Amino acid sequence: MAETLRVWPYLGLTLAVLALDQLTKLWVLATFQPYEVLPVLPVFNLTLVFNTGAAFSFLSDAGGWQRWFFIGLTGLVSIALLLWLTRLRQHERFTAIALSMILGGALGNLVDRVRLGKVVDFLDFYWRQWHWPAFNVADSAITVGVAILLFASWKYADR
Repeated sequence: MAETLRVWPYLGLTLAVLALDQLTKLWVLATFQPYEVLPVLPVFNLTLVFNTGAAFSFLSDAGGWQRWFFIGLTGLVSIALLLWLTRLRQHERFTAIALSMILGGALGNLVDRVRLGKVVDFLDFYWRQWHWPAFNVADSAITVGVAILLFASWKYADR
């Protein structure tokens, strides 16, 4: 039987993602007014926007109930990710990194929902007049974590 993975280093990654996410959001909240734009590159701005919904502002105009729904859903998903992480084996390091990043990102957005009732977004990529929906460090960690998880599932499919 394979030895269980030591979880603490990966929880450190989760905490690092959470801390970086919250520190960047605190900086943006202290520096920008809502919808203020700071051009950084020809395809990238910093701005302050809020999202009361989920990805791509899904359910953002639902009337307020979605805050509690997403808090509950994120709490349940976070518990599931933590349990999954504690059950990994030594050879599943990529999966552990992925889950840690997803968990850190989920907790970062959860803190916003609990504290503010909405998620702080500030990274604005665009091409000409087409803007990708603004996002944050937590969203980036979730996206990278999912990509690593997909890679790990492909790499270790035969185990």
